[in-house]
Amino acid sequence: MLHDPLVPLSDSFGRTVTYLRVSVTDRCDLRCTYCMSEHTSFMPKRELLTLEELDRLVSAFVDLGVRKLRVTGGEPLVRRGIMTFFRAMGRHVRSGALKELTLTTNGTLLARHAAELADCGVKRVNVSLDTLDPAKYGRITRWGRLENVLGGIAAAQAAGLRVKINTVALRGFNEDELFRLVDWCADRGCDLTFIEVMPIGEFGVEDRLAQFWPLSALRAALETRYRLADTALSTGGPASYVRLAETGQTIGFIRPLSHNFCATCNRVRLSCRGELYTCLGTEGSSDLRPALRDGEAGLGLYAAIEAALRLKPAGHAFGYLAGGVQGAMARGMNHTGG
Repeated sequence: MLHDPLVPLSDSFGRTVTYLRVSVTDRCDLRCTYCMSEHTSFMPKRELLTLEELDRLVSAFVDLGVRKLRVTGGEPLVRRGIMTFFRAMGRHVRSGALKELTLTTNGTLLARHAAELADCGVKRVNVSLDTLDPAKYGRITRWGRLENVLGGIAAAQAAGLRVKINTVALRGFNEDELFRLVDWCADRGCDLTFIEVMPIGEFGVEDRLAQFWPLSALRAALETRYRLADTALSTGGPASYVRLAETGQTIGFIRPLSHNFCATCNRVRLSCRGELYTCLGTEGSSDLRPALRDGEAGLGLYAAIEAALRLKPAGHAFGYLAGGVQGAMARGMNHTGG
């Protein structure tokens, strides 16, 4: 039976699920050192859902009550023909079924696609940017060019897109750029969110903890220069927000290690090969491909999505790092950056 549109789509803990992150590719044109190895092996292209399959699958989520869609990767703009998918999602924006269509990108190809993204109904993009130093940018991305990203941001703003900068807080790397990043974003009307490094990817726990800069320490450093006021702002994600009195800008903090935001989690994540992950911090997933390919997105697909959502856990599984995180936080409290 098709889901009743008047009944919120929810998991077994009563959390309403309205936010879908969909990865359209595992490939990226950069190799950020905290994200992947230089010689990463990507999945065979034949394993990826086609853009038409992605359209049918994501449209089923919209039918079931998803109202916010974020397109991610890898780097989503490297996928050939990706604007076909954005145009398909634009019909849900025009109908009013989808309230927000957004993109997370490294910005390297943003200048090429910014105007068309705006035409498809995208109003905001999140751009990953961890440093404003060209040499440091080249090192952390292994071969990226900062000027391409800055050009992409400028093109996005010229197309009417709001830009939010996502910066991973990295101990020993960008602590000395904290105030420069804040002021740069304020001058350009960009909001800014800091993210604690995540215990995922191709690196060991010790490597992750060596990079870990707790946002409690980062916030303490901000308070030496700015007046921060906590806000009740919520964008449906895990971030908490403050407003800077001096600049008027919003600063977000995402703390997957030192702060548990699971009780209010309303999001799920769909991989580029049709696996639904109901929690970023757990390994389990539900394969939606059999239901997707059994006819034209019929009732079996809706039932498979609802069954998968019932498997969403109460909380994420980063607890095994608790001791190391506490130690890293203790070190970080005496390491406030500048």
